[in-house]
Amino acid sequence: MAQEGQKIKIQWYRSTICTPRRHKTIVRSLGLTKLNQIVERPDTAAMRGAVKKVPHLLRIVE
Repeated sequence: MAQEGQKIKIQWYRSTICTPRRHKTIVRSLGLTKLNQIVERPDTAAMRGAVKKVPHLLRIVE
């Protein structure tokens, strides 16, 4: 896993229209409010797991 203090950039690139409420909740919980927005979050297993739940909506930007 990543070292202490590492960050990942998460991008919201597809709309949540016609997706289950749970998927919308995951996107909002990561702090994403606008389409094509990029946020920086700690590189933890929990953050990577949240992105992995909705790979059709979110991507990790390198």
